[in-house]
Amino acid sequence: MLLSIKEMEVKPRTFDKTWQPGEIDFSDSSTRQVGPLVAAGVAELVEHTGGQVRVQGSVTADLEADCDRCLAPANFHVETEFDLFYQPVGDAITDDEVSVDESEVEIGFYELPGLELEDILREQILLQLPMQRVCKETCKGICLVCGGNRNETDCKCSTKSGDDRWQALQSVHIETDTQ
Repeated sequence: MLLSIKEMEVKPRTFDKTWQPGEIDFSDSSTRQVGPLVAAGVAELVEHTGGQVRVQGSVTADLEADCDRCLAPANFHVETEFDLFYQPVGDAITDDEVSVDESEVEIGFYELPGLELEDILREQILLQLPMQRVCKETCKGICLVCGGNRNETDCKCSTKSGDDRWQALQSVHIETDTQ
């Protein structure tokens, strides 16, 4: 859904839309949408800023990702609000280094004809997911020896402790001279 700058010149552009699984592409990550994604909000030009756009809204979605420990499906519910600012990309292009203050760090950029709402929503959803995606806090992960899911079965594999890089020195015996 294009948030057209030309339309925003006339009036703010509201949105209230539901996307079914597969309609927004999450293929660049291991995240999959498993339920409807619902977003509502408004996009508007900020007066006297030379084309700056403010996008405010909320998004709700149910997602699934592979657990980082055991690779089983892990479910996540995302519900967040956002308030974002964008300015035309031409304003940012210069040959000189320019210092920016803290308020300018959080500004995104757009090119005409406008902003793709799906891109904004994908970014907001991925930012809400935890860094380590686990199916449950007590997940035991995968056995390093047999590769079995330790949540499903207790494997009897034993791992030897130590650093394998020192294995070659195990056969070296040094005799010491004691006097």
